[in-house]
Amino acid sequence: MSKETIVVGLTIGDLAGIGPEVIIKALSDERVLKLFTPVIFTNAKVISFYRKMYDVQKWSYTIIKDLTKVVPNAINIYGPWEEEVIITPGKPNNDTGKYALLSIQAACEALKNHQVDVLVTAPINKKVIQSDAFKFMGHTEFITEFFNSKESLMFMVSDDLKVGLATNHLPINEVGKALNVNGILKKLHIMNTSLKEDFGIDKPKIAVLSLNPHAGDDGLIGNEEKETILPAIQQANKEGIISFGPFGADGFFGSGTFKKYDAILAMYHDQGLVPFKAMTFGNGTNFTAGLPIVRTSPDHGTGEDIAGKNLASPDGLLNAIYQAIDIHKNQIEYFEVRKNPLQKNYIKPE
Repeated sequence: MSKETIVVGLTIGDLAGIGPEVIIKALSDERVLKLFTPVIFTNAKVISFYRKMYDVQKWSYTIIKDLTKVVPNAINIYGPWEEEVIITPGKPNNDTGKYALLSIQAACEALKNHQVDVLVTAPINKKVIQSDAFKFMGHTEFITEFFNSKESLMFMVSDDLKVGLATNHLPINEVGKALNVNGILKKLHIMNTSLKEDFGIDKPKIAVLSLNPHAGDDGLIGNEEKETILPAIQQANKEGIISFGPFGADGFFGSGTFKKYDAILAMYHDQGLVPFKAMTFGNGTNFTAGLPIVRTSPDHGTGEDIAGKNLASPDGLLNAIYQAIDIHKNQIEYFEVRKNPLQKNYIKPE
């Protein structure tokens, strides 16, 4: 398919959450359609339901049955299911989880088949989406397996702060047991490669956080720093990854030391996401690095407490869309520049 602009696949998220609302609001300004072509993976009746609820007048779309016939610079809707769904905003259930999954599956297939260029996922309710086809803690794990990747990195990114996670959605009492030298090293490799290919940083500097308070206080508050994290950092440096640490998270963020680094590897979810969201909420994006595709999502959840109240802001979704487009373009530029490196011309001595 010949595309005049980048085609962005959008999953609908949980139908009872704010996903449909922020998608409608994000695409309400027709100027964005000059920048990309959206394809929303949902039944059009879901969009119609929310358009009527919010009394959105100027919002036209095209229903397509064939993903090879996407209409450029227009809102396209591709329906992975036909039946009508009963939606009660703010009250997710097994049905809303079922249709959220159908949307994700269809969008991932389209991405695999190069029918969309990038994928942006609206938030899901991780409890109601659970099924035989979705036994994962979130999008990141599902999409990683879908694209047959052994490793990926949950990478929270904004213009001024980038934080990746050594472990994703784990209970806190399992984090220490999940950490090992090889695992941390793999995450550092993915982060280093992503900073170069996806964000155009030639020689990235990476900070690595400790697991324990005060970086373990020389073994008084735990040995993970000495036995696991520091050896991983040392090995990473031997392999050409410029990395530093481990740093105690409180002083690292509190003193502003984080500003000296291109990215930060946190050991667990809240250690990285609490400071990230405190400083960037609404402007940050969740990017799944290390995959053969580009997938982003807004840095907020399903917002069930405000669903149906016309209070949700589309800024997070728009940031995720723009970030996906930028990453896609950066990747193209990175590999184009290196496709035909200059060949050295040798002059044979007489």
